[in-house]
Amino acid sequence: MLEIETPHGPARVLLHQAPRASGALVLGHGAGGGVSAPDLMVTTRAALEAQFSVALVEQPYKVAGRRSQPPVTQLDTAWTAVMDRLSADELAGLRLITGGRSAGARVACRTAADTGAAGVLCLAFPVHPPGKPEKSREDELDAVEVPVLVVQGESDPFGHPSPGPNRTVVTVAGNHSLKAGLDQVEKAVCDWLVDFGLSRSSSR
Repeated sequence: MLEIETPHGPARVLLHQAPRASGALVLGHGAGGGVSAPDLMVTTRAALEAQFSVALVEQPYKVAGRRSQPPVTQLDTAWTAVMDRLSADELAGLRLITGGRSAGARVACRTAADTGAAGVLCLAFPVHPPGKPEKSREDELDAVEVPVLVVQGESDPFGHPSPGPNRTVVTVAGNHSLKAGLDQVEKAVCDWLVDFGLSRSSSR
């Protein structure tokens, strides 16, 4: 467990090191949950199996015990500070994939360019608020220029993103929590990470 200072207070990082890691996956939590969410747990397992180290990041507001999520600028600034530290120290020399579930996935998308992410993994990306498809956030996905995997529940009330040139969308059983499709989540993540690692290795 690491504590990393950010401009908005300390963040907490739970680090799982893979032996002979070929890369690292840095994941954030949803707005109302923590890093122990079931889909984050199976994603961690899948990543370690694919020889990726994993860093699970708790935003400063969670560390401080606050329930309400701060403005996106604070979330993004804190996330970027954590990424700067990890890329320079604990995960130095590794290709970094960023991501998370729900709000954490949005943070990873918005900051992908600034953090130098080699890919982005989104669990239950909230395309729009429930019942308000006119308030789409798909532009955050569209702005990401590196490979993206989105794993979405088939009955997610937050909507479903469309595939794109750099974007793979995998639909699994269940809703926004992804609890009903955890085996499918684990397989989708593992397959994508293995392919990601192999394709990057062959391009060297």
